[in-house]
Amino acid sequence: MLEELKSDEIVKKVGGRFKLAALIQKRMLELLQGSRPLVDNTEGRTMMEIVIQEILQDKIAIDETPYVRKPKAEVESRSDELDRLFEKRPTL
Repeated sequence: MLEELKSDEIVKKVGGRFKLAALIQKRMLELLQGSRPLVDNTEGRTMMEIVIQEILQDKIAIDETPYVRKPKAEVESRSDELDRLFEKRPTL
């Protein structure tokens, strides 16, 4: 296990163990999909070590923006638009 994960510093920085796990998982997925590391000197480091360094250096954080629910009418009108866009077209 990484020494940084044993300390409470990183847990407090993110806001809890569950948020830390979610942030690590999301960032590792981004790296696997081709995102570039946000820290220098990544040679010889595992992805987990890179993500931990990004968190400790405040390069990444949890998005705490509150979710705003859209009015039902707006959601339904958007759904109608998508239905029209993806209507089955005749095949030749």
